[in-house]
Amino acid sequence: MKPASDIETLDWAKGDGLLPAIIQHWRSGAVLMLGYMNAEALLATQSSGKITFFSRSRKRLWTKGESSGNFLNLKSLHVDCDADTILARAEPDGPTCHTGSATCFPTAEPMSFQFLAALDGLIEQRAAQRPPGSYTTRLFDGGVRGIAQKVGEEGVEMALAAVAQDDSELVGEAADLLFHLMVLLRARNLGLIDAIKLLEQRHAESHS
Repeated sequence: MKPASDIETLDWAKGDGLLPAIIQHWRSGAVLMLGYMNAEALLATQSSGKITFFSRSRKRLWTKGESSGNFLNLKSLHVDCDADTILARAEPDGPTCHTGSATCFPTAEPMSFQFLAALDGLIEQRAAQRPPGSYTTRLFDGGVRGIAQKVGEEGVEMALAAVAQDDSELVGEAADLLFHLMVLLRARNLGLIDAIKLLEQRHAESHS
């Protein structure tokens, strides 16, 4: 994203001082909403870390969540190739849409990888909050060694299912292994994204 000092290089004239701002979940990639920013709103977003728009109906700046508490916490800002559209990646504190939906595009079915990202986020939350009665909490309370043992058990069960059981059993064991692997990574303050990034790096190197 262009720093605040370079805001004037954006093509504000194309939209009479306003640029569309697409808000995307920083972890899952889901599109959360569309708003409009002027230069002041963009500066406020950068300085506060909270997504701030210019309301075309109220003719003033408004920070998403200022009344509901469902803020959009800025992770990164990007500009398209024509410098006339903003992409903001954010972590939502709650539902983004005023209807209570997680996104303002609820009819757009999420892609499968978005669920994995959401699950990874939930596991991170469980690691921090340790709610009583949660299976994930019990795993974290058992420590890295206990979680690692569980991953080993699930790996063996998946291997056995691959050679001796049907596809549904194999998929079930694979799901169990993936979940416990995500918990193990989080117990080491890592996430599934770290493994994915390494796979991407290896793929790029093998095709360079």
